[in-house]
Amino acid sequence: MSELDAEDNKLLVLARGALGRTGGSAGAAIRDTDGRTYAAGEVALQALRLTPLQSAVAAAISSGAEAFEAAVVIGGKFADAGVAAVREVSAGAKIIFADASGAVFDVAEGYEATDA
Repeated sequence: MSELDAEDNKLLVLARGALGRTGGSAGAAIRDTDGRTYAAGEVALQALRLTPLQSAVAAAISSGAEAFEAAVVIGGKFADAGVAAVREVSAGAKIIFADASGAVFDVAEGYEATDA
C-alpha cells in the first residue's frame, strides 16, 4: 500500500491512540467534510455493542457532522458494521484499514452516486 497523506496519517495516529486508551483490539478515527476528527474504541456493554468505526460515526453524527471524507480502522475488518454507517452518510468516503503497527493492508475507496 502507498503511504498515507498527512491528513489520513493524522487519522491513523488518532485511531491508534483510541486503541491504546481503550485497551481493546481495535480503534477508529473519522474526518468529516469540515476537517473535524473523531476517534473511538469499541463499546462492549451488555446493553450496547459498537465497533470502533460505529462509535466514531456515532460521535461525529451526534456532534453535527453531515458528511465524511475518510476514516481509518486499526485492527478491524472490511466486514465491520461501521462501514455501512459511513457509506450511509457518505458513499464517497475512503476507509483505510491498518494493523496495530499502523501498516495499511486495505483501502476501501468510496464511490459517488450518479443520476441514472
